[in-house]
Amino acid sequence: MLRADRGFAFRGGVCYFRSLLEQKQKMNFYSFLSSIHEPGDLKSLDFGELNRLAAEIREEIIRTVRRNGGHLASNLGVVELTIALHRVFNSPRDRIVWDVGHQCYAHKLLTGRFDSFRSLRRMGGISGFPKRSESPHDAFNTGHASTSVSAALGLLAGDRILGGNARTVAVIGDGALTGGLAYEALSHAGQLGLPLVVILNDNKMSISSSVGGLSKYLSRLSMKQKYQLFRRTFDSLVKKIPLCGELLFAVIQRLKRAVKAVFYMDNFFVDLGFEYVGPIEGHHIRRLAEVFEDVRKLERPVVIHVLTRKGKGLGSAERDPGAYHGIAALEPVSGVETAAGGGRPSFTGAFGKALFEAAARDGRVTAVTAAMEKGTGLSEFRKAFPGRFFDTGIAEEHAVTFAAGLAARGLRPVAAVYSTFMQRAVDQVIHDVCLQNLPVVFALDRAGFVGEDGETHQGLFDISLFRSAPNMTLLAPADGAELALMLKDALEDGGGPVMIRYPKALCPPGESAFSLPLERGRGVFVRRGEGEICIAFTGGLYPSVRDAALALALDGIFPDLYNLRFLKPVDEEYLAGIIDCYALTVFVEEGMRGGGFGEYAAALARRCRGDVLVLAVDGQYTAQGTRGELLALNRLDGNGIRTGILRFLEEGKAGRKAAGIVSFR
Repeated sequence: MLRADRGFAFRGGVCYFRSLLEQKQKMNFYSFLSSIHEPGDLKSLDFGELNRLAAEIREEIIRTVRRNGGHLASNLGVVELTIALHRVFNSPRDRIVWDVGHQCYAHKLLTGRFDSFRSLRRMGGISGFPKRSESPHDAFNTGHASTSVSAALGLLAGDRILGGNARTVAVIGDGALTGGLAYEALSHAGQLGLPLVVILNDNKMSISSSVGGLSKYLSRLSMKQKYQLFRRTFDSLVKKIPLCGELLFAVIQRLKRAVKAVFYMDNFFVDLGFEYVGPIEGHHIRRLAEVFEDVRKLERPVVIHVLTRKGKGLGSAERDPGAYHGIAALEPVSGVETAAGGGRPSFTGAFGKALFEAAARDGRVTAVTAAMEKGTGLSEFRKAFPGRFFDTGIAEEHAVTFAAGLAARGLRPVAAVYSTFMQRAVDQVIHDVCLQNLPVVFALDRAGFVGEDGETHQGLFDISLFRSAPNMTLLAPADGAELALMLKDALEDGGGPVMIRYPKALCPPGESAFSLPLERGRGVFVRRGEGEICIAFTGGLYPSVRDAALALALDGIFPDLYNLRFLKPVDEEYLAGIIDCYALTVFVEEGMRGGGFGEYAAALARRCRGDVLVLAVDGQYTAQGTRGELLALNRLDGNGIRTGILRFLEEGKAGRKAAGIVSFR
């Protein structure tokens, strides 16, 4: 063996043994957590040991999120709840659906993923959300809010159709109940009467001890089998009383609801046909387990109201759970921070600043968001213009139609929503905004690759979804100045709906071309020379395209760079003229290939002389990683774009040589 090889083998062995040592230290550090290989192992621990297990889980979540980033406050708040669920219910036979899924870290640790937990949210590692392909204990993929009750009800109904008798649990937070889908599912669940268990994880409400204690007593009483048997027998006998049975039963039902209205925090669930249990202390494992044991025996839908504290166990997260919702290295994430990247602002920060200035100029400018005030850069707007700021909660459909109402009244609403969440309001965008040609401006943050949150959060579908919407203008800025220019133009024009898509990224150093006035349907050349290749790009990919151009120059290729700006409408004659000017026009798009701009441009190019190459995201893409990693894997970073162009040229040269053609033309 060569000396270098021996050295490599030695270093590899050291790394291997170091990994084993770290794993051993980790196992020793977590004496209880390391012994849990599947949920059934919880049944062998007493409640004192379960409480110590909860502390170990919190420590591991904090350690991992400190290293990898992730959702912290929500996960720290459901540790005891998760332990109690898995102690009583038998996953994966009993199915647990986590709404949104950003509170599933304890669930993952208790379902055989302790050893792989340090890979959380990293490329090739485990997801930060439930994923069926990852574990049989993940009953349903989630990532967006308000879906759990619908999914759980479908799982339960399917199980009963197939002759099963497993239990199904939906865990939904109070914030997710602002989404209309949750109410539609609750209504249907009450109608079906199946034994669905809905756990309302309430981390905001408070309740007095006297009312809470009596409410909990009455709730526990209603869960007992003897009470349920008495209730069914009594109801049946009352209904059979001649002449007045049905009337008497209705009176008793109204009286019962009146009593519950006095003692229960909310009888809305009772009116829908659910049993209601709660509120229950959400950090008391024994009490939770006792309630869950009773509920498992019920043959009717039930809501268990659990009170938890976001950020439980970490003082800073408890005091400010909003700042510790999604974090990197235990630092609050703010859409308007500019410290990173040499003082360059993020696209989010540039948008927030531009909208603030627009509102100062025009009293008609309003801002609408769906539970994403900080994430969309609207915090300063809210402080300065509270009467013109509207947070609808997790209700994107309502946010869009509400904005449409503001526009119909003569205001200039700007709806700031993440691209991935705007998918939920496609009908409202088309039906309530576009068909009426209302001047609503949509600020689509997080367009393109977002990063570690996985495929449910990538903003890759907005181009293909909204290019076909009637009257829609779709814009893609390349830097903060261009974003501000587009926003100003959209608000002042007021001629119809405008959608501005931009990435979760720092703004690149600006180009003078990005500050040129908008020409409807046309983009701008960042660089134009005598080359035979043009790279046309959607704004957020400018850094990648710039890097590709620099690399191609080393290959003796000097492409022109064309910032598309308008993805809709398009001056087709102007674009066709550009394609005709070059031997090859490359359309580089941070979105799905199917239905995207490049596909449209390729169809347009059939009447042109030049060749067209489309570089976009194919149907399958890697789920998670940093934005840079995802761009590289999908061949949309500088090297990927360069390689794609060179490969196309080589293939084309071979084909032309075989046909006896020498030049590109």
